[in-house]
Amino acid sequence: MLNVENINLYYGASQALRGVSLTARPGKITCVLGRNGVGKTSLMRAIMGMQPSKGGKVEWEGADVTHLPAYEHARRGIAFVPQGREIFPRLTVKENLETGFAPLPRSQRSIPDEIFELFPVLKSMLGRRGGDLSGGQQQQLAIGRALVTRPRLLILDEPTEGIQPSIIKDIGKVIRMLADRGEMAILLVEQYFDFARELADDFAVLDRGEVVAAGKAAELVEEDVRRYLTV
Repeated sequence: MLNVENINLYYGASQALRGVSLTARPGKITCVLGRNGVGKTSLMRAIMGMQPSKGGKVEWEGADVTHLPAYEHARRGIAFVPQGREIFPRLTVKENLETGFAPLPRSQRSIPDEIFELFPVLKSMLGRRGGDLSGGQQQQLAIGRALVTRPRLLILDEPTEGIQPSIIKDIGKVIRMLADRGEMAILLVEQYFDFARELADDFAVLDRGEVVAAGKAAELVEEDVRRYLTV
């Protein structure tokens, strides 16, 4: 579904990505691993159309979307849960979820009941402001907002950051459940190896803007990957 080929990305004279390629397949979880500052978020922003790339190509469902704006990616079924969650703190939980209506036709502008089945805490907090939620609850809200758009590709940028262990487990279960249905491709950015290893079907490791290791998770050599994650 997603095919990224030889993406280069610059911030001024500084090159953040160097010939990066990866794929994400329906029903599978592709994990992108690496230390802070190696280009993981830049890659996600390039895939989502939020940061222009120079050279290379991003293909989604057979179409070249490299230079389309982010809202066109959303309309084509790509959802992005950014690092730091970026919910609207002054909006209620319900209003935050409804911001996911933007790329949808009017006939689909409703909050699927499934979101409250996946994240029951959100149903009990619909009238509370997003800024009053804990970090873990905000992360569930951010994922729920993305799922409102009915995505076929879900991009998650470090969903475990600053989250308590019990909610990390719940989020991991939801991610695996979504993938196992076979209809959605999931691209997961992580720097915590154990969480990624438990979920990944495929993996790519970034270092200094380049892919230094990639393949099937079953073929992953822990020692080879961990040396690119430790400081």
